[in-house]
Amino acid sequence: MISLQPKRGGSNARTLPTVFDRSRFSPHRLCLASFVFLLQVSLPYAFGQSAGGLPDTDRGVTGTLYTAYESAPGTGVVELTVISGTTRTPLDRQALVKLVNQTSKTAMWQTTEEGAKAVVPNVPFGSYTVEVSAVGYVTASQPVDMVTIARVKEVKIVLQKDPSAIQLDVDDKEISSKGRKELKRAIAALKSNNLKEAQRHLDAVQAVSANSPPVSFLYGYLYFQKREYDLAGQYLKQTLAQQPNDFQALILLGRSDLERSDYRDAQAPLQKAVELDGENWLPHCLLAESLLHQGKDVEAQAQAEAALQKGKAAANPANLILGQALLNLGEDQEAIKVLQIFLENAPTTPLAPQIQKVIAQAEAREPGAASKAGAGASPTNSASIDALQLMPNIAVPLNPWQPTGIDDAKPSVVPDVACPLDTVLQASGAQVAQLVDDVSRFAAVEDLFHQRLDRYGVPLRTDTRKFNYVASIAEPEPGYLEVDEYRAEKLSLAGYPDHIASTGFATLAFVFHPHIRDDFEMQCEGLGNWQGLATWLVHFRQREDRPNRMHSYKMGSQIYPVSLKGRAWIRADNFQIVRMESELVKPMPQIQLASEHQQVEYGPVPFGKTGTVLWLPKSVEIYFDFRKQRYYRRHSFDHYMLFAVNSDERRKEPTPAAQSELPSAAHD
Repeated sequence: MISLQPKRGGSNARTLPTVFDRSRFSPHRLCLASFVFLLQVSLPYAFGQSAGGLPDTDRGVTGTLYTAYESAPGTGVVELTVISGTTRTPLDRQALVKLVNQTSKTAMWQTTEEGAKAVVPNVPFGSYTVEVSAVGYVTASQPVDMVTIARVKEVKIVLQKDPSAIQLDVDDKEISSKGRKELKRAIAALKSNNLKEAQRHLDAVQAVSANSPPVSFLYGYLYFQKREYDLAGQYLKQTLAQQPNDFQALILLGRSDLERSDYRDAQAPLQKAVELDGENWLPHCLLAESLLHQGKDVEAQAQAEAALQKGKAAANPANLILGQALLNLGEDQEAIKVLQIFLENAPTTPLAPQIQKVIAQAEAREPGAASKAGAGASPTNSASIDALQLMPNIAVPLNPWQPTGIDDAKPSVVPDVACPLDTVLQASGAQVAQLVDDVSRFAAVEDLFHQRLDRYGVPLRTDTRKFNYVASIAEPEPGYLEVDEYRAEKLSLAGYPDHIASTGFATLAFVFHPHIRDDFEMQCEGLGNWQGLATWLVHFRQREDRPNRMHSYKMGSQIYPVSLKGRAWIRADNFQIVRMESELVKPMPQIQLASEHQQVEYGPVPFGKTGTVLWLPKSVEIYFDFRKQRYYRRHSFDHYMLFAVNSDERRKEPTPAAQSELPSAAHD
């Protein structure tokens, strides 16, 4: 719930309380009073070998890994280690392991833990295929035979980086405080493609932080966007003079040179980019383009083939370069096949007429004509077909005053991994519903951090508060939930920053409650990653044909339902919700609510005397644009007390990892 009270000003000033409410949702009058956080209880899920299930990982466990393996008669144990193909060391993030029985076609699932290891017990003897997937890496698979002689099967599998998972960022640590504000404004302007304003703010940063590599890089990006490639190249060279291994600066410099048709200059930075990350298809492809236009057809062929090997379908532009190189080398029939593959993969390309013409010329040529004419003397002039316009754009991840929209932000997911949506929804919904049976009342210490922002996200004013917070949840009758919360301080609206009192945000996870989820369209986007943990990404959106009972604003006696859409990160091993984001489906001009974006993170809190572990919010963040003002607010919770279990239970704090409930894992 958000309650707002505008400032008084003049004789016509009046109080207009606005209330955000998530209190009226249930097919059977399921009522939720304002509730700041969702409580989730760990459930002892134990699935057998049916498809989509998870094996019971409690058997024979010491810490997070099996030390003494136990396995039922007629079964064995698979111990798998995942290696990064780039570093040749254990993978630095959690991976999902899928073991498929080749006879029954049933599957067992597991996630890696410390040391990038996964242990799958109770594997019936037989032949299997193991598939390993992780965000930022290409899924790998290999056969595994479980035989009676070896009760423990040790498997090592190597994952190669996904070359399309490109991340760009700028580091402002060495920039002064004043410069950081201008830098944020410049980035916001770049995000909105306001290049003139971006340059003005970059000039201000440059005045106080001269020769800063991040600033030089942004200048390079700015001029690249303005198509002033000479200036872009100058600034990118300044960046590389201080940071010679800046991969993205190398790529952008190479592309700037290619745009200027300076193919010789483009070769050096692109060659360096290939050396830094040989598994990324993009620098191979750009380098092939540079070599092709220099008449270095053999080298261009090698780089184009490397791009296709690394990038598969994503590297389709390399087929166009490879086909041209093969034509120049007189290998007409092979070139025609490659160019036809390109057209099959890109049937709507505007280059199709040119390519069809080249194919027709090659088909009409006498065999070996190019070879007789000499190397590089192909009558097709094939290097004139420019593949550069087909390359993916390079973009800087820019941060405006609020997070990227739900549908604009596309988190990385592992390719070709089927998501068991029904299992995810049923299991996560059971986690949410279970808390009603286990929880009566909680207390916590709540820290409130509030800022009013300008349009670039620079704080105009900052306020903090601390509260003693209590919340309760109960189901007095089937289908009827009662959730209530209060702050012991009992402040009026005037006691809150900017006269805004906020509650109820973490009830967002009730989207997955069995009584609520049918009100939303649910779509599993794939296997993602959150802080090193393998997570299923589920997108949700309020259905237009169902009542909106999750979210509303109230002004006076008038209630305005607000439709939400969002995304949840649900752990792949135990289906706990670890993160959620939501925003408005559309703005509400009738109450001057332009936007609202929420982010909630959850973590486990163990209560030692009883052994109870509850999933509580670590933080709730909200960004909202209301009445032409921008606000950022963060609620942080700690020092929890569980009254339902034991009124004198010692207070605990939620922890992000390494508890009995959360296995340790390397972070991105």
